[in-house]
Amino acid sequence: MLTPFHLAVQVRDIEEASLFYGEKLGFPQGRSDTCWIDYNMFGHQVVVHLNPELGPTGKIQKYCNPVDDHAVPVPHFGVVLEVEQWKELAERARGFVDKFIIEPYVRFEGQPGEQYTMFFEDPSGNALEFKAFADIQSQLFTT
Repeated sequence: MLTPFHLAVQVRDIEEASLFYGEKLGFPQGRSDTCWIDYNMFGHQVVVHLNPELGPTGKIQKYCNPVDDHAVPVPHFGVVLEVEQWKELAERARGFVDKFIIEPYVRFEGQPGEQYTMFFEDPSGNALEFKAFADIQSQLFTT
């Protein structure tokens, strides 16, 4: 069993983040305070922290790198899922994501490291990637 990671990200509005991570993505909420909330992201701890300097319409700054003919945002975070979990999340995301950064698709198709992937942002501009491999044991770190 892998040990869970912990990641803290900044958000512009706690209630907006709660709607996105808790209701739309369906992540169970853990502890919270007026300026942060813990979420269980597939067994990992993701914490949203209020950054009032972002302002009511602010967004996290990011850069993009080319990967498989797509502009991949940096920074980004997410979880590697089982293929069926990924497909279920992709279907659910289509119901609330207005614009994908990268639509759900199979990256590196027919090559080592073939993977299902999708990218979208939370309301504060944090980029999330969710991916899956047909055989995670042999494909996750393939060269």
